[in-house]
Amino acid sequence: MRRADLFAGISVAGLMLPEAVAYASIAGLPPGRAILAAIVGCLVYAMAGRSRFAIVSPTSASAAILAAALGAMHGDAAMRGVIATVAVAMAGGVFLIARLLRLGGLTGFVARPVLQGFAFGLAITIILRQLPALAGVEVAAPDIFRLAIGLARAAPDWDIASIATGLVALGLLLGLRRLPRVPGAFLVLVLGIFAARALDLPAHGVAVIGAIDVTPSWPVLPELPFRTLSRVAQLVLPLVLILLAESWGTMRALALRHGDMLEPNRELGALGLANLASALVQGMPVAAGFSAGSASEAAGAASRWTGVVAALGLAALAFAATPLIAYLPRPVLAAVVIAALTHALNLAPLMRLWRLDRDQYVGIAAALGVLLFGVLDGMLLAIALSVIALIRRLATPPLIQLGRLGDSHDYVDVERHPEAVAPPGIAIWRPAEPLFFANAEQVLGSVEQKVRAQPGLRAVVLSLEESFDLDSTALDALIEFDTRLRKSGMTLHLARVHDRARDLLGAAGPDDIVSRSFYSVDDAVASIGGTP
Repeated sequence: MRRADLFAGISVAGLMLPEAVAYASIAGLPPGRAILAAIVGCLVYAMAGRSRFAIVSPTSASAAILAAALGAMHGDAAMRGVIATVAVAMAGGVFLIARLLRLGGLTGFVARPVLQGFAFGLAITIILRQLPALAGVEVAAPDIFRLAIGLARAAPDWDIASIATGLVALGLLLGLRRLPRVPGAFLVLVLGIFAARALDLPAHGVAVIGAIDVTPSWPVLPELPFRTLSRVAQLVLPLVLILLAESWGTMRALALRHGDMLEPNRELGALGLANLASALVQGMPVAAGFSAGSASEAAGAASRWTGVVAALGLAALAFAATPLIAYLPRPVLAAVVIAALTHALNLAPLMRLWRLDRDQYVGIAAALGVLLFGVLDGMLLAIALSVIALIRRLATPPLIQLGRLGDSHDYVDVERHPEAVAPPGIAIWRPAEPLFFANAEQVLGSVEQKVRAQPGLRAVVLSLEESFDLDSTALDALIEFDTRLRKSGMTLHLARVHDRARDLLGAAGPDDIVSRSFYSVDDAVASIGGTP
């Protein structure tokens, strides 16, 4: 273990404790459940996962989803606790099933601009939700817009002492960033507790966390009727989706910043084991939260030992310093969360997309989706938009006309290289995307229109370098295209044909189409007699 992991782990532990208390209150569960879940979540993930920045613990988004699920069920506090345990266990089981089925590849549908927009929108969402605690008021709102309205209406009730406490803590946290070896969050929490006792901040209207109970209990097998279990199972899917969206969004976004590699299927398994462990200690759902992960990154985490140190540090704080933790001011908690996310409010990645003129709308949609519709719906919207953009690009690929560069064997885009010229009587075209059922007829029809607009052609060369394989629709469209060209007095020659496509053409196409298929454009042109 490196020294950087030790300092980072201590710093993150100081953040995890107040976060756990806050997220438990969101779900309407005892704080001890969130603390125990954070401890076992970090330890299990450190053994099974691969992200050096991931801090697998309860999160605000998963706590909100769990609260909604528990609200849809009937029962007293004890029954709610049992249902929560069952939901966490089911979520862990779903992750493990997804791991066994190797569904980690589905995370590849989340493009980098989506992750960048997700990170930005999530940072804003979490920061805004800390403002009521910073102002010393209670504002219940399902989204950030109604939160802002409620906060504005509560302006006459804002507590000056709470605001001052939070701003001083935030200033200290931001200032201590210049000393990376100092665990700023932990130090500020200690100072906050000291100030609360020395200055009697509760007497001045500053809310504190209050007493918490962190007493682990033996795992028990909940007894629920089948009807209740089936109802819980229906509510688990949104929980799994939010855990996956937040975890993968966080882990992948942080990994991209530092060039780290992740294996999606392994991460699915690690999340499954972490949630099952949380269920055993009757904890809350756990995921790789963005605020804790960002704090780990900002503190200089070098390996997964950071999570281990954070878990052990949290356990020490929870079991040894419980009486003191009761004096932790809530505005200080809000300041710690805000400070952990300030460096995520970086528009540079999104601005780079505008400079490149690529995928900028997908990134902005991801950020706005999280802000407008919440984490889960926002992420699903952004993924849907990225898939739609992919389908649109594949369905309408540009056609590139090729020409020879001088006397070389190189054939390039004639629009980009005006000096490149096609041999007389030969048109050479290349679709920029693979041919498949959604675009084959349209692409080949466009080629035919362009060919007919060029009088005097005797042959057409179609480069299939982008098409590693052909489905039956694309194959039939290609054969029909060849037939139409023959009737027009032209021959079709295929270039850069991959072996899989060549085998398919030989099995289903005209007898001589394979003899008119070549591995290079130069060979195809030479077979026509177009080589100088």
